[in-house]
Amino acid sequence: MNKYLKEFFRRGLMFGGFGPLVAGIIYFVVSKTSPSFFLNGTEVFSAILSTYILAFLQAGATVFNQIENWSLMKSLLCHFSTLFVAYTSCYLLNSWIPFDYRVILIFIGIFVAVYFTVWSIVYFSIKATSRKLNMKL
Repeated sequence: MNKYLKEFFRRGLMFGGFGPLVAGIIYFVVSKTSPSFFLNGTEVFSAILSTYILAFLQAGATVFNQIENWSLMKSLLCHFSTLFVAYTSCYLLNSWIPFDYRVILIFIGIFVAVYFTVWSIVYFSIKATSRKLNMKL
């Protein structure tokens, strides 16, 4: 098995459990602030499974940035595509957003804006840190 595929699964398995933990915290807070909030067993199971898959893919997809022979653009597109498909699918399948093209377009806009904002912050932070380290050499 490819070393990057092994690393993808290792990272996913290591951090996948944080997804259901976050879902549990969110559901707890919502249940305390909204008296009419109720989930049936299927919704709870679906949320646990979905958030595990999201966290697994989120963690595993970080391996794309470590593949030395890939360009920055290729790793960025693979990472973005993996997360975009996973998040959009989970949100639609769990009815966390309605299946309405206007809502989906808003979701896409927010996802793209947040993704590239976070990516830019990380990229420029790493670049600045690398520059400082190189100056010390």
